Amino acid sequence: MPDFSTYPQRRARLLDQMQRGIAVLPTAPEKVRNGDAHYDYRHDSDFYYLTGFAEPDAVLVLVAGEQPQSILFCREKNPEREIWDGFRYGPDAACEKFGFDAAHAIAQLDEKLIELMGNQPTLFYPVGANADWDARLFRVREAVKEKARSGIRAPNEIRDVRELLNEMRLIKDAHEQDIMRRAARVSCGAHRRAMQFARPGRFEYEVEAELLHEFCRHGARHAAYTSIVAGGANACTLHYVGNNARLLDGDLLLIDAGCELEGYASDITRTFPVNGKFSSAQKEVYELVLAAQMAAIAAARPGNSWNAPHEAALRVLAQGFIDLRLCQGSVDAVLESESYKQFYMHRTGHWLGMDVHDVGEYKTGDQWRPLQPGMILTVEPGCYIRPSDRVPRELWNIGIRIEDDVLITPQGNEVLTVDAPKTVNEIEEVMRHA
Repeated sequence: MPDFSTYPQRRARLLDQMQRGIAVLPTAPEKVRNGDAHYDYRHDSDFYYLTGFAEPDAVLVLVAGEQPQSILFCREKNPEREIWDGFRYGPDAACEKFGFDAAHAIAQLDEKLIELMGNQPTLFYPVGANADWDARLFRVREAVKEKARSGIRAPNEIRDVRELLNEMRLIKDAHEQDIMRRAARVSCGAHRRAMQFARPGRFEYEVEAELLHEFCRHGARHAAYTSIVAGGANACTLHYVGNNARLLDGDLLLIDAGCELEGYASDITRTFPVNGKFSSAQKEVYELVLAAQMAAIAAARPGNSWNAPHEAALRVLAQGFIDLRLCQGSVDAVLESESYKQFYMHRTGHWLGMDVHDVGEYKTGDQWRPLQPGMILTVEPGCYIRPSDRVPRELWNIGIRIEDDVLITPQGNEVLTVDAPKTVNEIEEVMRHA
């Protein structure tokens, strides 16, 4: 269950950083899928991070200064609509449950904003995130300007509130870490289930269904992103989401999938043989990628730069590509020429949190930022070998990625996704007893 005391504390931190001014943070709108059917609703991450409030048609307003205020605007109670659409808190109950100083009906937003924005030096909001909100807030600001003869000033500075929020969200508190551990456990179980289910003749979408079943039965109603279930040559397409091909004997299956639990993402990739047994060529490439990942995880430590895991993985992969006759020359030459990019063309990780590609800068100034306790990142080297006259035939169409979620700790790191089988022996053992 959510810890409702967390959200007022976060709002207080943001208000303290704002010092003076007013912040306006809308949640995500509902979107029509087709006809009168909507997509499954998902709140805006920044809004939810500060409120814990998951209903649509809601806006958070924060007023900083000597008497800071935290105000929610949301849908009114409506028993008739609740018969059709489900429970609504309404302003009064939401104010009490979520610890706001005040709450009002969403229909009153513009009227109240004109009042609240007066004499505030700075307007904070997600600048440029939504053109309609840009226009709406500028209209409100113009309405405040019209009160100039009454001695009321409109904000003369506009700042993107995400500059402050991104840094807050980058360091996960104990509550967030606990949720992400649980999300990781659910996703680990789903990958194990997929390994036990997969076999030649089944379709990629059947394996995807097993993943989603495991997510849902543990309370994670949605995937954190569209699952990649890529057999054979499909694994050489990094963002393959067709998931409609038949699995063939002798092929590898790459699965990049993770659940979302209580608003937080997990993100795991595992690659394994459809028939349960790695060929010698598959094993050779797989163990290279695994060695690169282990080197990267070892480099994911406090004080090391964000780029240190990537650099560690690259050196292992470059030597391996030379050994496999995919690249020529020394390790330094391969790295300098970037010839490795034919087979490994992406970065080794990204921030992870409420969004699967979570917020937070990767550099401070011109330097890669140092890793700090509380940061959570993925570590995901890979190798993708498409057919080519310059590539040994036994390596054609081998696509491998291995990805784990890693929490930086004061002592080093914690691999949150350690329970998903990863070594050749572990994978073959799990599949042998399916």
